[in-house]
Amino acid sequence: MSSRTYWLDLFSPTTWQEFLDAGGKVSGFRRGQWSKVQQIKTGDYLLCYLTQISRLVGVLEAVSEPYMDERKSIWKDEDFPCRLDVRIEVALTVDTAVPIKKLADRLSIFENLQNPAAWSGHVRGSPAKWRAKDGEAIVEALREAHANPVVDPPPASRLRKPPKVVQTDKGEFTIPANGDETELEDDHAIAPVKVPTSHTEIQWLLMKLGSDMGLDVWVARNDRSRDFNGHRFSQLPRLRGDLPQQFDEVTNRTIELIDVLWLRKTAIVAAFEIESTTSIYSGLLRMSDLLSMQPNLNIPLYLVAPDERRMKVLSEINRPTFNRLSPPLKDVCRYLAFSIVREELPQDPRFIRHLKPDFLEEFTESCEIEQI
Repeated sequence: MSSRTYWLDLFSPTTWQEFLDAGGKVSGFRRGQWSKVQQIKTGDYLLCYLTQISRLVGVLEAVSEPYMDERKSIWKDEDFPCRLDVRIEVALTVDTAVPIKKLADRLSIFENLQNPAAWSGHVRGSPAKWRAKDGEAIVEALREAHANPVVDPPPASRLRKPPKVVQTDKGEFTIPANGDETELEDDHAIAPVKVPTSHTEIQWLLMKLGSDMGLDVWVARNDRSRDFNGHRFSQLPRLRGDLPQQFDEVTNRTIELIDVLWLRKTAIVAAFEIESTTSIYSGLLRMSDLLSMQPNLNIPLYLVAPDERRMKVLSEINRPTFNRLSPPLKDVCRYLAFSIVREELPQDPRFIRHLKPDFLEEFTESCEIEQI
């Protein structure tokens, strides 16, 4: 039996291409990972996973012992000085990389999940040692994909450059990318990205989806008189007139202002905050307040925002203010893009009524920034 160990090796779509452009002979990790990198031995396999798009893209074999090297520039934005010489065993393109969820029936990280997103905790930092069984399954799947490639370009919105995470003696801080620094300092100086009706549109679509699923729905108390394209919110068949009084008065007042809730009897099964303009603080603060008051609350929380605001959402939700919550807001909140709500969520009532709320996990993404 082989003594090979399998390690997770995170790349973004950008750093993967930079790795290939440099010859595909050296893989690197952040300085703070040196103690882990030193455990990698010659002959071990590195399983290459693309953050942002949640796909497996390659397998590398370690052909040297770990070493420190800050002289040779391979990646544009970071040095990744903890390095290994590698040989490419399998290398796919971004468009032919294998979505990790397609291997859910082969990987142990998808077994016995307490919540549908729990698997993502296994792909948040590298290097990380993986079970041999999972490693072998991934190598086999990537070899199959290399022999029989399926071209499936990821959505353009997922390929935007992620914020940069910086380690300091006070914890992790997020530096926005693509010129967002000024934007973060003065949200009110920028015109709204979408016309105001986009908020109402998304609100209606989420309410109708929940109702078609056979769930009761709630709309923020101050929005009940709204309508979208002639559809009055107040006339939706399963709209609740009141909420279950299971929390204290202050918590209930906060919950009443959340944009959309899905409920099954007395249980809230999903909560949505919709942010259609430049500032996303109102929804984040409401969710932050909710977690502060009810730290053991077990409700799936979704921040719904325009596709072009994705990086804004990730930058803001990873601010130290929200990271200091217990649990951190990024760990319990997921991002849902407007385009997904409009174009990709199921619409056929005959199919929808059989869905369970956790189907949204397939269409949403974690708000935690991966440690590449």
